[in-house]
Parts: sequence; structure tokens; C-alpha cells
Amino acid sequence: MAGQKTDARDVHVGQRIAEQRKKASLTQKRVALSFGMSAAQLQKYEKGTNRISAIHLDTFSRMTGVPVAYFFDGLEEADAASGPGLSEPRQRAYQPDPAANPWEGLADVVARHVTEHFSDADRRRLAAAVQALGHKLGD
Repeated sequence: MAGQKTDARDVHVGQRIAEQRKKASLTQKRVALSFGMSAAQLQKYEKGTNRISAIHLDTFSRMTGVPVAYFFDGLEEADAASGPGLSEPRQRAYQPDPAANPWEGLADVVARHVTEHFSDADRRRLAAAVQALGHKLGD
């Protein structure tokens, strides 16, 4: 994948690919042909020089009968600090203030978008539709 620098994760996945290819008694040439590429390109995947695409990894997984997750097994323990994403702390789930109206934030975002992107006539039609909805719901 052009423009994306490879790292230890690609090396790890590549080693797992090579292991499984050998266990399945598949040659680099045979696997490469099924991917529509050269054996040299497959070798770059196996060495971690190039990053393998998800589609090729899925195809290889089906060829060897191992789940895609197999290629990532042991990765976090081996490379937890190797790159952005894996070393970042987990994000917390959003928890709205129970005292606040959760719809106000949505209304602000929608209003801003409508103001910036809708014509005056379309804004009036949308406002009328929202008002009619309010009446139907017993506002």
C-alpha cells in the first residue's frame, strides 16, 4: 500500500502468513498466483516490507483454513508500544449528563448544518415538517 510506512505489526502478520503457508504446503508462487501478483510481492508481505491488504489476508485465511484473527494473535503482547493506536489509552464511552436534554446537542448540530447548507425555502419547509411532527407527537 503506497505511502504507508510498515512497522513491527506488518512483520508480525507477515511471519504468521509465512508460517501458515508452509504448514499448508503452499509455495509462494501458488499463493501469489491466487492473489494475482508475483511471488516477489508475496515475499515482501511475508517479510513485512509491504503491508498486506485486508482482502488478500482474507483470501489467504480461506486458503489455509485459519481465521483472520490468527494473523494478529500475540500482536498486542509483542508490540503494544510499537505504533499509534496500540499505545493510546482506551477511549471512554460517551455518557451524557442525565440532567441535560440529550436532544439539544443534536438540535444545535442539525440547525448549524441546515443554516449553512439549505436554501431559505428548504429551511422553512424543514421547520414546518418538524413543527408538524411536534404536533403529531403531542408537543
